[in-house]
Amino acid sequence: MPAPRTILLTGAAGGLGTLMRELLPAHGYELRLLDMLPVEGAPDAITADLADRAALREAVRGVDAIIHLAGISLEAPFEKILRANIEGTYNLYEAAREEGVPRIVFASSNHAVGFTPRPVGDDPLIPVDTPRRPDTFYGLSKCFGEDLAQLYWDLHGLETVSIRIGSCFREPTSVRMLSVWLSPEDGARLLHAALTAEDVGHTVVYGSSANTRLWWDLSSARALGYEPRDDSEPFAAGLVDAQGELDPANPDHAHLGGHFTTHPPIWPH
Repeated sequence: MPAPRTILLTGAAGGLGTLMRELLPAHGYELRLLDMLPVEGAPDAITADLADRAALREAVRGVDAIIHLAGISLEAPFEKILRANIEGTYNLYEAAREEGVPRIVFASSNHAVGFTPRPVGDDPLIPVDTPRRPDTFYGLSKCFGEDLAQLYWDLHGLETVSIRIGSCFREPTSVRMLSVWLSPEDGARLLHAALTAEDVGHTVVYGSSANTRLWWDLSSARALGYEPRDDSEPFAAGLVDAQGELDPANPDHAHLGGHFTTHPPIWPH
């Protein structure tokens, strides 16, 4: 697949979208931005809801690929998750199919497997084919997105790389995050690999940096050409001093999804 140049970035006004719209152009991409909210500093960005199928079809027309970050990024009542993350993702895939877009990079989440026990001690890294165990309606919507991607590959030949993103921030903010942190720069490298690798079909990968405390297997991401350069360990001492090490007896620390498995953060009504 030739290196794509014009990329539709959905969710461009969000936290991850803001980071990626700053970093991806250095990898050679021209970004077409879309969000339901205005994108600061981008007067040409498309303001549209994922429910607006006509607007989505116009937005995807002529692009080489799509990075789909839009949607609700925390837990919320099912009706809101259904509209934004499930129906919205379906609408985007339909627009891509109708306009012949060859590839989507889908922002899945570690919360698709959030009830998976976290590795302790010498336990092996969590493989990408571990059974899905969503920890929230939000995580459930990411399972749907992965299955939708598989269906559109099998039925229509539309390729997808589904990235189970950990936590992409400038710095990790918790001891748990030391294991799933994705530096913004590594995030851009992973998206670039997902956009340019050949013959991906539907590929699922974990999205994190090469953290010393890594919980999951990055081999499928590395097979795309991803070479993470960052590690959360320089932040570890300060976080451990402030918060303590993870405690296997604490329910919030027992599973990959952390406190999403016990007290998920709720999106405001």
